[in-house]
Amino acid sequence: MPEPSSSSSASTSATAADDVSTAEVGPRRRALVVAGVVVLTLLLIAVLAVGVRWWRGPGSDLERAVSLAPADSQRWTWTDWAAVRERLGVTGTDEAAVRRLLDAGFDADLTSASGLVESAPLLAQSFGWSPASIDWELLAQSPDGALEIVGLGEDADTAALGDRLEAIGYTRPDEADGIWEGGEEVLARLNQASGTAGTPTLQFVAFDEERSLVLTSDQRTYLERGLEEAAEEHEPSAPGVTDVLGTLPEQPLSAVLLTGEQACGALSMGAAGESDQAAADELLAQAGPVNPLTGFVLALLPPEDDGDGGSQEPLDLRVGLGFESEEQARTNADTRAALAAGPAPGQGGAFSDRFTVDEVTAEGTTVTLDLSPVAGAYPLSDLSDGPVLFATC
Repeated sequence: MPEPSSSSSASTSATAADDVSTAEVGPRRRALVVAGVVVLTLLLIAVLAVGVRWWRGPGSDLERAVSLAPADSQRWTWTDWAAVRERLGVTGTDEAAVRRLLDAGFDADLTSASGLVESAPLLAQSFGWSPASIDWELLAQSPDGALEIVGLGEDADTAALGDRLEAIGYTRPDEADGIWEGGEEVLARLNQASGTAGTPTLQFVAFDEERSLVLTSDQRTYLERGLEEAAEEHEPSAPGVTDVLGTLPEQPLSAVLLTGEQACGALSMGAAGESDQAAADELLAQAGPVNPLTGFVLALLPPEDDGDGGSQEPLDLRVGLGFESEEQARTNADTRAALAAGPAPGQGGAFSDRFTVDEVTAEGTTVTLDLSPVAGAYPLSDLSDGPVLFATC
């Protein structure tokens, strides 16, 4: 065991050596420190830029709407009603126009993501707004409730819309930004009187006059929470959701966005019959390894070079998948490409009955599938609920 004096001597020698070294190369070391700080600062800026890109990006209404929805939402369904109307050439806001819009939208597979289709005639008749007049709609769902966020458009008169609510039986709130209370009784009376079917999310309503929004829910407490969270933009709490949103090059006409947990449950082969599950297992063994998803987006996009929004070229179909690492994304790009080009057990037939695979790419932790819908197919309706083999976990 070394003597205490030896240890002390070694320590003193080391300190002295450090002092000499510092004295000799101090300016160079300071320069390195400054350079290191600059590099770290640039890295921090890059990280922050990635962190906020998801809602700034192209500044789409979809990104903004997701940033206003409750952070713990697990499923978001989006419809750009202004773009849908332009695409279909539907004008007017009366009940006949609403019916034309819904019929044409169904045929084009552009209304399946909406939570307002069933209520549209009642909305046009009694509420003063409907899919025939609003800009866009996002339905956000979590285990605790559902919230509709609707972009009314710049010219909307929320005071007049409030007067209409009062006229049909809703209780006016004390504050302009408070909650209009209808409840089950008012909605049931409206449904009976009009012969239409208003969805439960119309029971409680609130307006955001400054941002020209209307928010609705089937629960007063959930709408209160929704208003509180919508006060400031925020990211969804589930990791991976913002990454798959970033795979969309522009705002879709219709889209379904899921957390990884929701996608792995709702799109799994567990909902398929035994024979389909066996077929899926065989196809997976041939295609290669898969990893759990961290996010999923399925979107119908405007055709390329559709500058004025009026093109009648076929829409583009895009799927974005999120993974935990870049390595997983690269591996899954190959596997998912093979699965998307093959049979569709649980759906029936093959995926080629619904779309052709144009390109599959891995970038960072995401995989993007660029697909071309087959004429007459309903890919958004078919692929937004399981089982979907190429989205299996």
